[in-house]
Amino acid sequence: MNPAKYTEIEYINCLVQRTLRRPQRDCIRNLTSLLWSDGDKHIPIDYRLYDKPVDGATKNDHFRAMLAIAKQRGFQPQCVAFDSWFSALDNLKLINSYGWTWLTRLKCNRLVNPDRQGNRPIKEVEISSNGTVVHLKGYGFIRVFKIVAPDGDIDYWATNDLHMNHLQRLQWAEYEWSIEEYHRGLKQCCGVDKCSVRSARAQRNHIGCSIRAFLRLEIHWFNTGISWYESKLSIVRDAIRSYLAAPSIVLSPTA
Repeated sequence: MNPAKYTEIEYINCLVQRTLRRPQRDCIRNLTSLLWSDGDKHIPIDYRLYDKPVDGATKNDHFRAMLAIAKQRGFQPQCVAFDSWFSALDNLKLINSYGWTWLTRLKCNRLVNPDRQGNRPIKEVEISSNGTVVHLKGYGFIRVFKIVAPDGDIDYWATNDLHMNHLQRLQWAEYEWSIEEYHRGLKQCCGVDKCSVRSARAQRNHIGCSIRAFLRLEIHWFNTGISWYESKLSIVRDAIRSYLAAPSIVLSPTA
């Protein structure tokens, strides 16, 4: 596996269930994940638990901390793709300082200067689906792609690679979907959102074990071609068969 292939960050909400009686200070609401992918494999390489009332760290602090560690570990991704949650200037500048290419979506009110006539919201600028080079306020020149969905929704994809074309952007955007697949597998196959304990420490342990379980399922899928879902079902089936063969709890016979 080449760790330099691709790195992705995503921010997801409410992965840990919260009961009405659980004190908020003990509730871990958010998980921030750093994922390596080549379009097929999903390898979690780092994660952070967002709990600002306890550690004072924002989601952007966690973002930069994970990228810094990835840099120290020798990762050289071809592209770092992330949601607009993380498109703050400090984050973009950090990735650029590492010499990495980034790709993200910008909100329609981000200020850009397309013609040296002053900054204005990106939604008011003529942007091509093949990419238009503009100056992002506080950052520098970037390339922006305007993508209009069939339902009329508009996304503004942006990158610091001024030579990226539409097909390259489409490839990285499709790779970005792997983070959604990872989070779905983490919840549906590893029960990361099914933690009913009260203490924050127990919740953290549960999340860590869920991620380790997912990694085993992913490597097994890669080696055998058996999906996460089939692997999980096979474990459940074997457990049920073993129990039915020698049940430890039985009903008393009735007359």
